[in-house]
Amino acid sequence: MKNWLTSLAVAAAFVAGAAQAQDDVVNTTDVNSALIQTDESYTIATVVKVDGIAWFDRMRDGVQQFGADTGQDTYMVGPSSADAAAQVQLVENLIAQGVDAIAVVPFSVEALEPVLSRARDRGIVVISHEASNIQNVDFDIEAFDNLAYGAKLMDELAVQMGEGGEYVATVGSLTSKSQNEWIDGAIARQEEAYPNMSLAMDRIETYDNADTDYTRLKEALAANPEISGIVGGPMPTSAGAGRLIAESGLQGQLHFAGTGLPSVAGNYLENGDISYIQFWDPAVAGYAMNMLAVAVLEGRSAEIGAGTDLGLEGYRDLKVAGEDRQNVLYGSGWVGVTAENMDQYDF
Repeated sequence: MKNWLTSLAVAAAFVAGAAQAQDDVVNTTDVNSALIQTDESYTIATVVKVDGIAWFDRMRDGVQQFGADTGQDTYMVGPSSADAAAQVQLVENLIAQGVDAIAVVPFSVEALEPVLSRARDRGIVVISHEASNIQNVDFDIEAFDNLAYGAKLMDELAVQMGEGGEYVATVGSLTSKSQNEWIDGAIARQEEAYPNMSLAMDRIETYDNADTDYTRLKEALAANPEISGIVGGPMPTSAGAGRLIAESGLQGQLHFAGTGLPSVAGNYLENGDISYIQFWDPAVAGYAMNMLAVAVLEGRSAEIGAGTDLGLEGYRDLKVAGEDRQNVLYGSGWVGVTAENMDQYDF
């Protein structure tokens, strides 16, 4: 599915994009254009966990901007609800269509491994995100060290809880690798630094759905009224927890620290129902995945590794997971947001 596109046209697209940078969601002023220079146009499909939620709406913006900046054929798809089988089927469809590359944010790494293996057997480049244990990819790119991200969430939650009390933890799925690593990092930090805190029950699986977060957290609180903290892995937990705290009048009694976006949790931050969210920009992550896809398609895999600079915020000096996992890359892209600085972020 390749069409000829001159290098001059690609360069012109970046110049035109730079002239309209104020309208772009991803700052590409310093983008590493040499890494993605090409004479060809590729079809790159980004497959997300679930379509139609704010997090992945923002990722779509980055995917579309990459296409507009470079002239590549880029688009995003995802199941209507968080469902491993539905995501597998989408990848199967893309293989049948003969796309050049698939960028994927897995709901279940285990469920996707066989179909991604088939994609690569067909010569399709595969790039992943939020999947540091995945095998059948050319590269996985993470926004940051997952354990450190979770440890920071626990530090924030511990301050709110006075370093004592019981808490619960949410994940979108028990097979969502990165989210579980965040919670691993949070629990390890609690056990190391906050001995008067304890995890009240097993991780709560919420399927990246704010209503499910609300319902299951409410059920947990009914079963154990001593719970005074929530550490949230999935972005929708910020809304589900905020709603629970607001509706139950538990402001100042039930505390939250977790992944969130101002567009989703802003009202709860502003009203004091929750006080801290943490995130990275999914638009930049989407752009970065598509950059890596083009680089691999162009035979530049050897140029990607420790120290690689994509020229994107949070992805300027990439690290690798280790000697045996050179294709797992880490950036440094998270930010912490409170009511005081939430106005700095418009998504």
